[in-house]
Amino acid sequence: MTSAAIYGCAGHRLTEGERAFFAQTRPWGFILFRRNVDTPEQVRALTDELRAAIGDPEAPILIDQEGGRVQRMGPPHWPKYPPGDAYLKAADDPTQARDLVRLGARLMAHDLREVGINVDLLPVLDVPVPGAHDIIGDRAYGRDPQTVALLGRAAAEGLLAGGVLPCIKHMPGHGRAFADTHKDLPTVHADLETLDAWDFAPFKALSDMPIGMTAHIVFTAIDPKRPATQSKKAIKLIRERLGFGGLLLSDDLVMNALSGSLTQRAHKALKAGCDIVIHWNGDLDEMRQVAEGVGPLKGGARRRAEAAMARIVRVPEPLDPVAAHDRFFRAMGARLDAAKGPDVGEAQA
Repeated sequence: MTSAAIYGCAGHRLTEGERAFFAQTRPWGFILFRRNVDTPEQVRALTDELRAAIGDPEAPILIDQEGGRVQRMGPPHWPKYPPGDAYLKAADDPTQARDLVRLGARLMAHDLREVGINVDLLPVLDVPVPGAHDIIGDRAYGRDPQTVALLGRAAAEGLLAGGVLPCIKHMPGHGRAFADTHKDLPTVHADLETLDAWDFAPFKALSDMPIGMTAHIVFTAIDPKRPATQSKKAIKLIRERLGFGGLLLSDDLVMNALSGSLTQRAHKALKAGCDIVIHWNGDLDEMRQVAEGVGPLKGGARRRAEAAMARIVRVPEPLDPVAAHDRFFRAMGARLDAAKGPDVGEAQA
């Protein structure tokens, strides 16, 4: 039976140990990082191998392909896409920015689908506040909820049109965090009314999306003791107040924002209401620990997973990739210089 987990792998091809582990545990899907990416032919062979390991030719394979600092597939084989905040800088108004975002996401979907990837962990719907940690920073589409919702929906629609599922992140909002969840556990002290008007608004506006991801952040107005990923109160709020009925993934279990063993981290996230947990780094011993805290994907979680996968269009919207590429990068123009910078590395974003 399929288990409620998503795992990474160590390199460009599967080892015998990984293949045996995946066959035994049958995760719902997999996630790729830069360490897994070389050439288009290699990535396609790896995605085929992953699916063959669990006997599912349509299994979900995820990647963080946002553009800017968070882009796992890049030059020389794929374009360097701009970060979220570059679109408004390149456009005269939000409507033009929306069209550019949709086109960029449609091009990314084409790149991903060509190598067998069918889920992109995009769009980022976090709205940064002044002084917040720059882990979100230029990844955000704007500095107000309305703009983020407008451009976030354009990105989601571009991906869907290209046959790739979007994943809205990081619920219920990462823009107010003053620490990086890869390293520390942030605590947000804003009251519920403030959060509702600002942080929650883009997620409410895109609550119809098929997949969402939680934030490893404590919101004292929701649950002062537990990060949202492991909080029944926070996940109830995501379901009810934000209106999100889709498949809910945890952010990466390895992040230092979480405490306890990996078995405990996985168990707590699923018990709180996450549908599926993610372990990203490809460490086989760690994956075995996670597997001890993960049960089968069943009930509502299984139904939400099936509903999400049913949203993948079999015949993508028509696209001339060469002409669309030229049109997109001409429109972005000199603003693409803003996209240059270091990748976030192997950190789950």
